[in-house]
Amino acid sequence: MKAEKLLAELNRLRQDIEKDPSDIEWVTLHHVFCFVSYKIGDFQKYIDEEDAKGAFDELED
Repeated sequence: MKAEKLLAELNRLRQDIEKDPSDIEWVTLHHVFCFVSYKIGDFQKYIDEEDAKGAFDELED
């Protein structure tokens, strides 16, 4: 599993809702996306560890 694939899905979710700095859902998605994007190397390490445990086995490619 590549971190970019999960990051792209997070970005899609973020873009599915209207940008509204007063909406906790938008603010949460936006800042989590920004943080994970900034820490993509750490996120990939986490993904690799979880992948080894089978966390993504049920996902369709």
